[in-house]
Amino acid sequence: MNPRSPLDRRQFLGTSLAAATGGVLGGTALLLHAAEEGETDHFWYRLAPADGPYIDSQRDNRAFGFRDKTIYLSEDNGRTWAHRADFPEAENITFSVLLKNGNILFATRERLYLSTDKLATHREIVVKQPDGSDYRPHTPTDPEQPGWYFHSLDGIHTWDIDGREILVWGNYCNVLGGAVPVNIYYSTDQGETVKLAYSFGQNPKFQQKGAAPGELLGNPDNDVICRHIHAVVYHPDEAAFYACTGDIDRGFGNECHWLRGTYDAAIDRWDWKVLISVNSNSRYKSGGINFVDGQLYWAADANGPKKLNETHDRGIFRCAPADLTDPSKHTQLFDAEFEMANMIIEDGVMIAGHCAPASTFKTGIAYSPDLGRTWREYDLAEFGPRSPLRFQPKNAEGWFRIDLRKGWIERGEVLLIKPKG
Repeated sequence: MNPRSPLDRRQFLGTSLAAATGGVLGGTALLLHAAEEGETDHFWYRLAPADGPYIDSQRDNRAFGFRDKTIYLSEDNGRTWAHRADFPEAENITFSVLLKNGNILFATRERLYLSTDKLATHREIVVKQPDGSDYRPHTPTDPEQPGWYFHSLDGIHTWDIDGREILVWGNYCNVLGGAVPVNIYYSTDQGETVKLAYSFGQNPKFQQKGAAPGELLGNPDNDVICRHIHAVVYHPDEAAFYACTGDIDRGFGNECHWLRGTYDAAIDRWDWKVLISVNSNSRYKSGGINFVDGQLYWAADANGPKKLNETHDRGIFRCAPADLTDPSKHTQLFDAEFEMANMIIEDGVMIAGHCAPASTFKTGIAYSPDLGRTWREYDLAEFGPRSPLRFQPKNAEGWFRIDLRKGWIERGEVLLIKPKG
C-alpha cells in the first residue's frame, strides 16, 4: 500500500548560475555558483547556492535572505539580490514573512523588525498585549540565550480573510536559544502592528535556571502549558484557526494540544478553546496541518512513551474537522514508520519530511502526487542527516522552499523541490 523505495535515479548537474547585472550587492555581483541538483520520479530538487544568502522565506517572485551581517531581498526568485541592508544580527534571524503589500516582517531571537521599502530602511516592532500595552522580551540570565520568541516550525502564516490579509503564527522554541514563553502572534495591518493572540501558561520545565517565582516565563493566568507550537493554520470554511503543540508530559501535565480559535475583527478579540490534550504517543502530537476542500489533513510525529508491544500512533491522516477528536473517523493516508511533523499540500501534491534523528533515512521525504492516494518515500542521502521543515508554497517558477535542519532544528541548508508533470 505504501511502498518505500530509495531514489530510482540521480543526476548531478555541474552547472553554474551567475547573478545578472541587476543583482549587484555593495558594488560586487553576487555569483550563485553550482548548487547540488538531482531528480526523482516525482520531482526535481536542488540546494540553494551555499555562497548566496540563506533564503529564509519566499513568496511569488520575491525571496528574503541573509548572510553574515547583511539582509537581502530578491524580486526574481532568488536569481539576483538587488536590495540589501546592513544588519549586524543577520545570523540570528529566526523568522521572516513576505507580506502581500511588499512589507517584510523578520525577527532575530527576541526582536521583531519591519521593512516597508524593500530594505531601504527597517524599524523594530514591539508586540502589543491584548490590553494595548507593550509585550517586551524578558531579560535573560545569559545574554546569549534570550530565547526564540518568533521562530516557526511551519512555513505558511498569511491568509486573505474578508478582503484583507491576516498574519498568524506561533513560536517553536525551548529547543535551542534558551527558555522562552510560548505564544501565538497576529497582525491585521501588514506587520505594522503585531499583537498576542494567545499566550500559554508557565511550564515549570522550561524556565531559566535560578529564576525566582515571580520571574517565571509564560502566562500566569493560563493552566494550559506546552513546550512549543508546531503549526497554526486557517480553515476558511469555518473562519477558524487550528493550532497544535508539543511535546511530552514531564510531570506537569500534557503538552500536546489542539486548539481552535476564532477572531472577531470588529472588536479585535480572540476566542480559543482546547479541543484535545494528550501525551506524546498519539497522532495528535503532530504538525503539518492543511485544509483542502473542507477536509483536515495532518502529519503525526508520535514518539512515546509507549507500552510493551505497542506501536506508535503515527502517519498522515485526514478527517472532517468536526471529527478531529474521534480517531474512529480518521482515514490514515500513509502509515509512516518515522515521525513527521511537517507537511505541505498544494495543487494535490503532498510533501512531508522525516525527523532525521528518528529515521533510518538521511534526508527523508514522503511524497504523494495525488492528494494521498499513492505515496513514495525518497532519501536525499547526499545531504546528510537533515530534517525538512518550514515548508513554503511554490514560488513563481514552481519551486517549494524547505529548510534542511541539522539533526532536528539547527539551521543547515535550503532545499528547493519542483514537482514533475
